[in-house]
Amino acid sequence: MTQSVTVRPVRGKEDLKAFLDVPFALYASDPNWVAPLYLERLEHLDPKKNPYFLHAEVEFFLAFRGDRPVGRISAQLCRLRSERYNDGVGQFGFLEAEDDPAVFEALFAAAAGWLRQRGATTIQGPFSFSINDETGLLIEGFDTPPSMMMGHALPYYARRLEEAGFAKAKDVIAYDFLDQADTPRALRSAYDKAVADKDVTLRPLDKKQLLKELQIVVSIANDAWSDNWGFVPWTQEEMTALANNLKMLVTGDYIAIAEYKGEPAAMAITLPNINDWIAGLDGKLLPFGWAQVAWNLLARPPKSVRMPLMGLRRKYHGTPLGAVLGMAAIARVRNYHVGRGTRRGEASWILEDNMPMRRMIESFGGKPYKTYRIYEKSIA
Repeated sequence: MTQSVTVRPVRGKEDLKAFLDVPFALYASDPNWVAPLYLERLEHLDPKKNPYFLHAEVEFFLAFRGDRPVGRISAQLCRLRSERYNDGVGQFGFLEAEDDPAVFEALFAAAAGWLRQRGATTIQGPFSFSINDETGLLIEGFDTPPSMMMGHALPYYARRLEEAGFAKAKDVIAYDFLDQADTPRALRSAYDKAVADKDVTLRPLDKKQLLKELQIVVSIANDAWSDNWGFVPWTQEEMTALANNLKMLVTGDYIAIAEYKGEPAAMAITLPNINDWIAGLDGKLLPFGWAQVAWNLLARPPKSVRMPLMGLRRKYHGTPLGAVLGMAAIARVRNYHVGRGTRRGEASWILEDNMPMRRMIESFGGKPYKTYRIYEKSIA
């Protein structure tokens, strides 16, 4: 006789380890899944270390058959999001489960019940934790590994969500670049125009003034994306955490800032795709994984990079100058990486209906290769 599914909140270190362990069994035969590092995930889930918890309430749940964990989910309410939209939306994330409708239903019921008790009328996700973290469920592009800070999934997940009454809220797209030495014409033209314009300055980020520089980056981002679907602004604490994470990962040339008449107007950020480095470590840095990561970090350029952030101040949106500034910033970081021998990159994620950005990316060779879906369901 099949044992029934039970769900309980995560309590204590043993439950937390079980929560982190759930996907390892599920993806054991999937060659494209990259096991996250335990240390990094523990910090991400730690209210003392992740500034997301300063403006959000979170609960983690585990599903069991008997004593065996068979699924997991989080439920979260972000105060900043609620204040901005006042739409009754709570969110879920970290969804992983065996291919069993009963497991999915039990997990969704637990998350929805927790959110409903706190006044939510709609559940939306997955977000792990927010729209500024891992966003959406992979629905196309299962045949390649995910880039850093992008999710992977098993093909049956979408079917189980839809069977449980979830519907599409929004899709986001990841673009792949296989770059050769020749600069694409659109990027070369924008870069040449920017360099020739005495009012435009293109420069790398100054790591000696990292916090000040990231204030500029976040200011541009919060202005550029303020009208985007689901936007939640970055906080000062999140910016500080970002600065700490970037200290070892990147040089200043991974980030470009375009200024017009002395005012920062556009930026583009790239990061090494650390998934290329940690694949095969099974989530563990010890005993030798740290040496492998350090070697890749310090001794050679990455195999691939991801551009998670690109922004142009709103007053330049839809203008010829704005197109030059945005594309020139992208061209600068692209030229740096190609010059070092890195040939593959990802631009992600891009809202499906952000056609100006999509057309720009496609104009210099980007190919859509993964689609992530954000789902929602009424729980009123």
